[in-house]
Amino acid sequence: MAATVTETGETETRLKRGITPMLLFFFIVGDTLGAGIYTLVGSMATDVGGAIWLPLTLALVLAVLTAGTYAELITKYPHAGGAARFAERAFGKPYVTFLIGFLMLSSGITTSAALANAFAGDYLQELVDVPAVPVTLAFVALLVAVNLRGVRESLAANVGATVVEMTGLVVIIVVAALVVGRGESDAGQLTTFADGITPLNGAFAATVTAFFSFLGFEAAANMAEEVKNPSRAYPRALFGALLTAGVIYMLIAIGAVLVVPLDQLASSEGPLLEVINASGVSFPSWLFASIALVAIGNGALLFMVMASRATYGLAEAGLLPRVFGTVAPKRRTPWVAILVIGATTMAMSFVGDVGTLADTTVLLLVLVFISANVSVLVLKKDRVEHEHFRVPRVVSVLALVASVALLTQQTLQTWLISGAYVAVGSVLFLVARAARSREDA
Repeated sequence: MAATVTETGETETRLKRGITPMLLFFFIVGDTLGAGIYTLVGSMATDVGGAIWLPLTLALVLAVLTAGTYAELITKYPHAGGAARFAERAFGKPYVTFLIGFLMLSSGITTSAALANAFAGDYLQELVDVPAVPVTLAFVALLVAVNLRGVRESLAANVGATVVEMTGLVVIIVVAALVVGRGESDAGQLTTFADGITPLNGAFAATVTAFFSFLGFEAAANMAEEVKNPSRAYPRALFGALLTAGVIYMLIAIGAVLVVPLDQLASSEGPLLEVINASGVSFPSWLFASIALVAIGNGALLFMVMASRATYGLAEAGLLPRVFGTVAPKRRTPWVAILVIGATTMAMSFVGDVGTLADTTVLLLVLVFISANVSVLVLKKDRVEHEHFRVPRVVSVLALVASVALLTQQTLQTWLISGAYVAVGSVLFLVARAARSREDA
């Protein structure tokens, strides 16, 4: 029997519906700003030189197109599980549903692992010289503890961290503006492309990395059962957060290119710290490094929240053993899923560097986005009684074409890692089906 849905898109749920529109907005903004801009400006400069504004623009367009698809699907079917639930409705194939959900939660694990590695990188080394591995493991363990406390606690921590990380980005914008005002910037770098790479190839390659910075809307899709009035809250939070992040990204990227020599920018794991150091402005580098660490930690926390909710959603759909849907009676959080995701994130932190893990995340989520864009087209004929957001078909078609084009820019290494995920997921699907059959019997 289908769950009752109110006029505002709220469904019956065992989870606590405590996320307001403002909390959701900060969730997406915090996830977006903390996930990429503090760590990946240097990687984009390696591919496209100083024309970082170009891949950021392309990535933003693709993100907005895909967000249109998600806005319709989330408000039409407000359940935890995101794209996996949409695929279930559109295709009715248990394996497809499971695989999409597994790729989605795998992307959350991979992103959290990438950010855990980034946390132990140049920004932390600015403060203290400590071995990276123990820091990474302790960092993930702390995120698990916060996640176990509850979704309101996790998102309240996100609001505070988002304010801190946005303060850091404002500092970079102001510092860059001061350098420009002194006439010491190099505007010619904005149109200087990387040596040995054609501008078009470089721009598309950098778009893969840039797109990593706009992935908050997929994480937010898994919070549907915990959002108040999702039919109104989601579209406003989604598009508002993406456009806010896009403007900030553009100002940051242009500022970094104007202030820092391109070779220095491309070789740094802490590119925004290079802006502080190169500007000559009297701002403590240790303070900015601390702000960057808060931003990175915030992004990792939010992706771990997403991955645990995706795992819970698959269990609720009967595609994982029931134990993964276990909810703590007092905190009402999916504690088994949270612990498993935390342990797996620790293991993944030993696989690849930050750039490789980020590109793998993009590949995994682009596959998920392709499924979502096809799903929304298939489900156009499906009618529901409550109000929901509607996106024109052409928007989803354009998003689908752009997603396929993005796949062509992936490296063999990221395809191999993603293929391993698919193989593991397929085995788990068969194991879960057998276990579920025994439980039903």
